[in-house]
Amino acid sequence: MVTAAVGEARRVGQRHPGPGSLHHRAGLKKTKLRPHLKACWTIPPKANAEFAARMEDILSVYARIYDPMRPVVCMDEKPYRLLDHARDPVPAAPGRDLREDSEYVRHGTCSIFVWVEPLAGWRRVQALRRRTRLDWASQVKQILTHDYPDAETVVLVMDNLNTHNIASLYEAFGPAEALALAQRLEIHHTPKHGSWLSIAEIELSALTRQCLDRRIADLDVLNTELTAWQHATNADQRQVDWQFTTDNARIKLRHLYPN
Repeated sequence: MVTAAVGEARRVGQRHPGPGSLHHRAGLKKTKLRPHLKACWTIPPKANAEFAARMEDILSVYARIYDPMRPVVCMDEKPYRLLDHARDPVPAAPGRDLREDSEYVRHGTCSIFVWVEPLAGWRRVQALRRRTRLDWASQVKQILTHDYPDAETVVLVMDNLNTHNIASLYEAFGPAEALALAQRLEIHHTPKHGSWLSIAEIELSALTRQCLDRRIADLDVLNTELTAWQHATNADQRQVDWQFTTDNARIKLRHLYPN
C-alpha cells in the first residue's frame, strides 16, 4: 500500500511526501507497521507426503493406550549459554525491581537434554558439556538401564538430528551392547519443520520459563537447578493431555497432504 502511494505521487508530478503525509495518504496508523519487531515460526511444507506420513506416525503413537512395558518417551535437547554477571545485580526492594547490567561474562555453552513420558507425568533433565553421538548414546543407555530397566521396549519420539540414531550406539559401545540397547528401542522421528509434534519440546518451553529465566554461569549449578525443577514437576505427576489427532490433522492441516 505504501509503495503504491509513493508511485502515484510521482506519476502526477508531486514531490515525494514526508513520512507524516505518506501515512496520511495511505490511510495507515502508526501502529500498523512495526519494522522494529519480527515474529518467527516453523512453517511446514505444503503438499508434502513425507511430512504427512511422519506426522501421522507420531500422532498414532500418541494415541496408544498406556502400557508400562512399552512406555512412550519423548526426547529433545537445546543449547544453553552459561553466563555470569559482569557487575553484581542491584537487589529488588519495595517499589523497585531487580536491576541487572546488560553486560555479561561468557562461560561457554552446554546442551540440556529433556526426557518426558507424557502419560506417566515423568521427566528427566540433564545438562552436558557437549551434544555428540557419545553423549546421546549415554543418555539412551541411562534411559534403558536405569529409568526403564524392566520395560520390554521404550518407544522413543524425537527430532531427526544427526546424532539421534542407532549408529550413535555403535560409536559409543561395543557391537554386542549396542545391539542389545537398539533392540529395546522403537524410534519415531518427527518430520522436518514438525518439531512441535514432540511433547519434549513443549516441556523444554516450560522449563525455560520456569527455571532458566536468569543467568547461570556454572554447569554444576545449572544441573542442581534442573534437578530441583525435575523433582518438583515429577512430584506433581503432571501428565500431558495430547488432544491433536490424525482426524484433526486431516481437516485442519489438509494443505499439508498431497491429495
